[in-house]
Order: sequence, then structure tokens, then C-alpha cells
Amino acid sequence: MKTLIIIPSRLAATRLPGKPLLKIEGISIISHVFKRAESANIGEVIVATEDQEIIDDVKSNGGNAILTSKNHKTGTDRIHEAFKKLQRNDINFIMNIQGDEPEIDINDIKNLDDKMKANNSKIGTLAAEISSNEIYKNKNIVKVKVKKKLDRNLFPFAEDFIRITENKENIFHHLGIYSYETETLNKFISFDQSKNELKHSLEQLRALDNDININVGLANSSPIGVDTEEDYLAIKKIMEYKS
Repeated sequence: MKTLIIIPSRLAATRLPGKPLLKIEGISIISHVFKRAESANIGEVIVATEDQEIIDDVKSNGGNAILTSKNHKTGTDRIHEAFKKLQRNDINFIMNIQGDEPEIDINDIKNLDDKMKANNSKIGTLAAEISSNEIYKNKNIVKVKVKKKLDRNLFPFAEDFIRITENKENIFHHLGIYSYETETLNKFISFDQSKNELKHSLEQLRALDNDININVGLANSSPIGVDTEEDYLAIKKIMEYKS
């Protein structure tokens, strides 16, 4: 079974415009993510973007990228267009990795791919243990409620995705990584955005609202996403220290 990784990326982020091209150790954030994804060695990696500047940057760093429409409402719509443009009939799973997590764990990428293939899942994602009570109240950190407590061996179904919760039972920090069976991706895209999805700005709720199960695996860690200038400076400092 073959997996294709597609990383959606665009310059017009609301909170930190231009963030994919911000540099850490002389390399853009999007190219750091590409290199991490490539290092997982589970399949070909493509960046899907509406911006020629991102394509130029990724290609200058040895990567591959494809130009997509500027009219997409979600990252999943963008990866679907890129997949259609590639006209690949040999792909079983498409993995969507967020373009703003340059420290994503390579073993987490491998783990999600392994679990998708072993379980013949429709959609899979990852979540991590919650390390602070503040996370439950932080609306910018998405949480997932699962049917069974996560461990390394389980791949249970998600019950719900939420932004703020007082309930802590079987609640985990959701990571922005998904793997889709190709037929399920086509099906997902065919649905209109659901009321829950629009209300909470969480596109994964579109799947649950249309009776598509999402399996959840336990991640090694919660990567820092770059949403603000403070996030960028923090992760830049960490990555430069490690090197």
C-alpha cells in the first residue's frame, strides 16, 4: 500500500502573514516541514500552495510543490485539488501534515502511517497527553475526546473534537496531522461544510457529522505550531539551540 504526503501551505495566514517563509537556521518553516516529512520515508512528499513564492522556496530547498486555487476554505480542499492534479492512481492513503510545525516528530508520522495500514482505517489522526490544566481552557489548542484511553497499541475512534472543556476523561491534545484513505478523501470533499464545522472552525467535524469514523493514535509529543510571532521566536530559539 502506498502513501502520499501532501502539505498544504499559504502565505495569507490571519495571525502571522507570510509565516511559511520565515527562516530558522536559514531555511524556511515550510521547507523544514517538508524535510521532516521526507525523512519519515513513507512516501513521496508534495507541498500544495496558492503562492508561487512558496513553490520557489520549496524547490530551491530540493522539494516538490504544486500550485493550487486561492479559493479553498480548508487545507483538506487544497490537498484534494493537488491530488487530483497529480493524477495518481497508485495511492492508497494521503497524509496531510500541517505546514507550520517544523519540529513534528518523524516517528509520529511513521506511526500514523503504520496504524492506518494495519487497521484499514478511513481517516486517522494523532493526539498527545495533555501536560497542563491551562490547555483544557485554551480555545486555540484543539482537544479530541476518544472512546478509550489512548496507549501505544490502541487506535480508537474519536467521539468529538472540542476547543474548551471542563471534562478531562479521555481528552487529549489533538495534533494537526491526518491520513485519509483516498476514497474517503474524495467522499469527505463532496460534503458541504457542516454546521458544527462552521460553528467551531474545525473541519474534522465534517467527517463525524457525516458518519465517517476518525481513528486516533497516541503521539510521542505535541509539536509547537507557529501561529504567532511569539511562537516563531520560541521555536526558532529551540531549534537553533538543538543544532
